[in-house]
Amino acid sequence: MRPSDSSKPSYVARVERIESDARGGNVRVHVRWYYRPEESIGGRRQFHGSKEVFLSDHYDIQSGDTIEGKCTVHSFKSYTKLDAVGNDDFFCRFEYNSSTGAFNPDRVAVYCKCEMPYNPDDLMVQCESCTDWFHPTCIDMTPDEAKKLEHFFCQNCASEDQKKLQNSYATSRHSDTKMSCLNLPIEWKGNLRMLLCLIEDSHFKN
Repeated sequence: MRPSDSSKPSYVARVERIESDARGGNVRVHVRWYYRPEESIGGRRQFHGSKEVFLSDHYDIQSGDTIEGKCTVHSFKSYTKLDAVGNDDFFCRFEYNSSTGAFNPDRVAVYCKCEMPYNPDDLMVQCESCTDWFHPTCIDMTPDEAKKLEHFFCQNCASEDQKKLQNSYATSRHSDTKMSCLNLPIEWKGNLRMLLCLIEDSHFKN
């Protein structure tokens, strides 16, 4: 809908009802306003998308000639699945109380080391182990580097994988030591028990 100030972006509203006078010349539109993040009490935050709007509890009656055209307000899930976002595409994941500034739901899932809700405008990479999502800048990576990744493991999961590799390597070394004890020269076999004790003692010291 056309804003009163031409320098501002168009208003977004959901049409609840359209009515006209007996002559049909004076059309009035009952609407429920969507608020942009910057129009809310808390203002725009980092995780708010550029096309995000909040369905408010603010109802109004406007003249029909203020309608500029039709737009689509998608659910958050369907918006993230769009192949391309047009000028008339928006998304909504919160209802907004215009008098108290409260949101419904009052909490959403958070991601990354920064523990922020998902912003569909931002590139994120997913860890193949824990399936959490991360912003490239939060993991010391540029967006271009992130786009080239074929596989990604976050720092916590990579550390666990490294521990598994180390444990596997230690087990392999221990097995090799046992094999070398069984391949002793024949003249040493009389002192086999002493040699095993020396090897075991050396293993714990190292």
